[in-house]
Amino acid sequence: MSDVAEIILSFVVFLFSLTLHEAAHAWTSDLFGDSTGRYLGRISLNPMVHIDPIGTILLPLIGAFTGVSIIGWAKPVPVNPNLWRDKVKANILVSAAGPAANLLIAIVAAAIVRLISFIGSNHLGAFEKPVLTLLSIAVMVNVMLAVFNMLPIPPLDGSHVLSSVLSLVSTRLMEAYETTRPYGFLVLLLLIYTGVLRSLLQPVVYLVMFLLLA
Repeated sequence: MSDVAEIILSFVVFLFSLTLHEAAHAWTSDLFGDSTGRYLGRISLNPMVHIDPIGTILLPLIGAFTGVSIIGWAKPVPVNPNLWRDKVKANILVSAAGPAANLLIAIVAAAIVRLISFIGSNHLGAFEKPVLTLLSIAVMVNVMLAVFNMLPIPPLDGSHVLSSVLSLVSTRLMEAYETTRPYGFLVLLLLIYTGVLRSLLQPVVYLVMFLLLA
């Protein structure tokens, strides 16, 4: 498989993974009484409703063709916390739903890889390499998305989870943490630019991939 073909395949997997990520947010929010995402058509497997031109298309393609490590994003699902039942629980589960969806995709893809290894990949014939490449990319991309989005840095999903957990421990701690939210994106950019983010993510991503595929 050529490098260009692998880049295109990676982009398709990335787009599908982001679609499941955002649809999971919208679906979980709907379960807790907030139908905003449903009314906006965000509980959908149609990538077009989730695409952010810069975060979903431009930056990932630049990263793919230049080799620069860039993690993109989709259009965030609007939620109305005032409509949630059990707001703390809802905030945790709605926020974690996206990364959980990515982790589920990675687990399923890894399970298929292991099944193919068990029964023998030669049954796939000419499709062996493309299928295994697709599955391997699916595992890597979704593990990366899950780990990245669970970082407790605003505006990532992990920041909402941490904020809700802190609210159960101490309102003061939660309020102090929330004061950092306006600066979260700058912190992310700094971590990406300095390479610190890559150093933090790589060991965790490789460990999870090892556990799934070993």
